[in-house]
Amino acid sequence: MGADHIEATMKVVIADDHPLFRSALSQAVNQCLDSPQLVTVGSFDELSDILKTEAAADLLLLDLNMPGARGYSALVHARSVAPALPVIVVSAYEDASVARAALDHGASGFIPKSSSPETMAKAIDTVLAGDRWAPEAVDQVENSDSAFTDKLALLTPQQQRVLVMLTDGLLNKQIAIDLNISEATVKAHITAILRKLGVHTRTQAVIAARSLEIDWASYGRSAPGAPENG
Repeated sequence: MGADHIEATMKVVIADDHPLFRSALSQAVNQCLDSPQLVTVGSFDELSDILKTEAAADLLLLDLNMPGARGYSALVHARSVAPALPVIVVSAYEDASVARAALDHGASGFIPKSSSPETMAKAIDTVLAGDRWAPEAVDQVENSDSAFTDKLALLTPQQQRVLVMLTDGLLNKQIAIDLNISEATVKAHITAILRKLGVHTRTQAVIAARSLEIDWASYGRSAPGAPENG
């Protein structure tokens, strides 16, 4: 199915913390759709909020490393709250293993950020037509272990935020301050996290959560928050 056969009233959510790349993605969407409705967000919190009202959108273009997200956590969250929403991960991490993991965690497509606007448009068109889009090298990579994904999908957005902070080594008091909640609420979230993940200690939860992280050093990049990340 080509772009000419896709209805012009489609709604596309673009989640990327870089304004310039949001603009590039908007251009790619406009190239294959006629007057689409675009909704843009730049953080995990904004994405979580918008999915409450835009779960019936037609497509989500998702940057892996927005503020508040870690590795594939935003992808897992999107798939859990809007399972019918096709997601294309658009990332600066172009290794085939990252694309493979994104697909295994529920993405319908994977587009390297170095792709041309024409390639991005073709990928968007392909996924909207119901097919999958990914670099050819993905087929040469073994499926990742995504058993943890189903458990992570059970966490609420706030519990996911707490889990990310636990992986950063923050204490309950620090988490409470950052999220503007009480320490008692933090403890309640941690108890729920342990139960849902099927582990007994916060250390075990952190170890499990790291299965969603990307090995930044392997791709010659720095940790989340650095300008070149995506």
